[in-house]
Amino acid sequence: MVGKKSEDKAVGMSRGGRNTKIHTLVDGLGNPISFMLSPGNEHDSIRAIPLLKQIDIRGCNILGDKAYGAQTIRDYISSQKATYTIPPQDNCKEPWSVDWHTYKERHLVECFFQQLKWFRRIFTRYDKLDASFLAFVYIAATMVLLK
Repeated sequence: MVGKKSEDKAVGMSRGGRNTKIHTLVDGLGNPISFMLSPGNEHDSIRAIPLLKQIDIRGCNILGDKAYGAQTIRDYISSQKATYTIPPQDNCKEPWSVDWHTYKERHLVECFFQQLKWFRRIFTRYDKLDASFLAFVYIAATMVLLK
């Protein structure tokens, strides 16, 4: 049944309280391509490969922060004949080189999230169900694109 308390919801406890993370892919202009939700207490890298599988990344350069530097994510990107610009974590035993000039373009996704947070309904997550919350994320993203 939909809406029951036993239903899986992307809400988890973090330091700030109950939280939901919105994972998104944006293109080279900062336009959103795909979204996915996860609980706030789940690590970002867990949803990376399922999110990347939603689109064809062949020939693309994937930019991500240090949280996405796991070997499995990098192997998946390489297996899809794509490249990545992800800096290694500070405690990485075998760090790889990073094109820091290209990495600066990652600000586009941060700018998109800043615009998305203008919508109070997303910022405070009024919706109880993931489906309705994600639907409003898509509506808000459309509004951001149309402005």
